[in-house]
Amino acid sequence: MYVIIVGGGNVGYYLTRELLGQDYEVVLLEKDKRRLTYLQTELGDVVLPADGCEVRYLEEAGFGRADVVVAVTGEDEDNLVICQMAKKLYNVKRVLARVNDPANEQFFQKLGIQTTVNSTRIIYNLIGQTIESDAVVPLVALQQGEYEIVEISISEKSPVVGHTLMQLNLPPQALIMAVLRGGEPRIPAGAINLEDGDRLIALVRSEEEEALAAVFA
Repeated sequence: MYVIIVGGGNVGYYLTRELLGQDYEVVLLEKDKRRLTYLQTELGDVVLPADGCEVRYLEEAGFGRADVVVAVTGEDEDNLVICQMAKKLYNVKRVLARVNDPANEQFFQKLGIQTTVNSTRIIYNLIGQTIESDAVVPLVALQQGEYEIVEISISEKSPVVGHTLMQLNLPPQALIMAVLRGGEPRIPAGAINLEDGDRLIALVRSEEEEALAAVFA
């Protein structure tokens, strides 16, 4: 799988590093020269000096054969333009955008960018509710609410502690997308043993969210 990441801030850096560790083919685009030097020192030649909003750089980066494009710059306008060009000019099937200002989410959705991540809204939602152990917290709604990306927190009391992912009896329309441990994301290989304090990111059909939560309660 070929993944292009635009934006070499902390999000872009850590995402690139993790994907490289899992043997993905990855390219990271960064236009800031000072940041670029650091990134190339840390990550090597997968980092390209490029402005993701300029078509000539997109050609050089290989947008035409990309499986996934992820726009995680600090500017919502840039992320929107990057995703739009990826979809309209290069027919990239999966585009993901970071949205910094919650007020801009509606513009992304109206223009066909359905998969967005807004950390401000996530934190706001967490503040506004009491989170119990092993709670399932909605993060992103997809397909007009038919599916959700949720976060599952695991405590020492959870029955899944010590079990592997492949041993979990998940609902048919649920998929574990990532395991977060110690602040670091891990690709959800079936042999991973779950531990107290782990957080799982899952895709689930909305009607099966309660069944998913029951697995971890």
